[in-house]
Amino acid sequence: MNYFAVQVRTGKEENFLKLAGRTLERDGFTEESGSLIWPRRKLTERKLGKNHDTLKPLYPGYIFFMSDEIIPEVHWILRRTPGFFRFLKSNQNIQPLSGKDLEILAHFMRFGEITDKSKVYFNEDNRIVVVSGPMSGLEGIIERVDRRKGRAKIRLSLNDNSLLVDLAFDVIKSSEENNGK
Repeated sequence: MNYFAVQVRTGKEENFLKLAGRTLERDGFTEESGSLIWPRRKLTERKLGKNHDTLKPLYPGYIFFMSDEIIPEVHWILRRTPGFFRFLKSNQNIQPLSGKDLEILAHFMRFGEITDKSKVYFNEDNRIVVVSGPMSGLEGIIERVDRRKGRAKIRLSLNDNSLLVDLAFDVIKSSEENNGK
């Protein structure tokens, strides 16, 4: 299976998904011909003194179409859906994700369409150590850590564009702290 990136209006990804999904279903396309996915991340936000879990897009402004290829009928349906901007690389040169872009998206998709919080601890040098969750294996692209908010900023790239994204984490005690060392 290939992943094709579809750039849509930022903040309107959910609306695009509903409209495109409804049109694809109406025209008889099934999961076998491809599916739209919208990777999201779970964050805890504090408003008016209370914590609320929210879902934010992992790649703001992008939806992914998972299929072996994009057939002309699907291409036309997606292009005519309100909120559509373009396919990546371009509308004339539609390319599936490859290389590092595909590797990172596939990494997140292993955790499902909604990524939960990672479990981390901080070592004696005060560096973050990921025990489990979506940040495991991505320690090298963590740019900033906010311990108070329980978030780490990581740099994702897509089609030679980079973006900073917050991922949530829960701090657990390290094994040395549990053993009393």
